[in-house]
Amino acid sequence: MPEQLTLYLLKLSPLSQKIELALVEANAPYKAYQVDIFNKPEWFASKVNPIGRVPVVTYGGPDVDPEDPSPLSAKISESNIILEFVAYPDSGLLPKDPVLRANVHFFINATTKHIEDPFYAFLRGLESYENGSVLKGIEFIQGLFKEGRYFAVGDHYTIADACITPHLARLKIVTETDIGDFPVGAGYMLGEELKGPKFSTFMKYVKRMLEHRSFKQIHDEESVIAFFKKIFIKRVQ
Repeated sequence: MPEQLTLYLLKLSPLSQKIELALVEANAPYKAYQVDIFNKPEWFASKVNPIGRVPVVTYGGPDVDPEDPSPLSAKISESNIILEFVAYPDSGLLPKDPVLRANVHFFINATTKHIEDPFYAFLRGLESYENGSVLKGIEFIQGLFKEGRYFAVGDHYTIADACITPHLARLKIVTETDIGDFPVGAGYMLGEELKGPKFSTFMKYVKRMLEHRSFKQIHDEESVIAFFKKIFIKRVQ
């Protein structure tokens, strides 16, 4: 990407993390600006994103201080839209084959519907993993993996992998720490379910993605655990 690119993010957010992961994987130069979502600066809504959410990227325009973004730069929000933007032709993040590209887009949509939505509903105590959609969603995603494929789609890392990996990292945390607004022990029980042979293909993929070099570069598991404890402080006391 020849123009300046600034990523406004919350590093502990999976939505921000998947953008940073894609940028690192593409070797794209960028500036990262951490936004305190609990005390956002006044200029953020007026100059970057009117609805005040992260992640957002500014692209193009002069190379300025992130706290004084140029009106000449494009402002792009919504994490999956940013992923598409980051996957520029030379990034290597989208296959050239049109069928595989379509499969990447389908996988991203499926991640939101079958992993992200049910998992965070479980995490907030809105549904159980047994009777809810968590295990069904994981089973659906597992069914998209092709035999012998290392990555989600095709033979190379794509934005499909970048999209799902931060959620997989948080799934790992929840099943190992039992932190969340669900009944005590439900996180551990979910983890035991996932250790069974039924989900072996999915769990092998999880292990590969969490050990991938670009994710290890940007992920700080202890900080995410501390953040979860802060969010669910009543639950862990």
